[in-house]
Amino acid sequence: MTMTVTTNADLSARAPRSVNPAHWHQSVGYARQACARVFRDGGSPTDAVAAFGVKAEGVLDWGRAVEIIADALCAHPMKRVA
Repeated sequence: MTMTVTTNADLSARAPRSVNPAHWHQSVGYARQACARVFRDGGSPTDAVAAFGVKAEGVLDWGRAVEIIADALCAHPMKRVA
């Protein structure tokens, strides 16, 4: 099993323009923590992304899983209609 290391500077440079950089940085931290817990429990990147209710296409690595989860945390909540 190989893991690629992505620094905070790399992820901050790829932050979406529509998201506050501080919010993105904090979301990346939460996403890394969530991925670390899933990894520790023997899960895969797909399991980590699925825990946040996001469907991912293709093969995921841990770095991409962190980005997808951070993006989901930064997304504006959708209004629910009764």
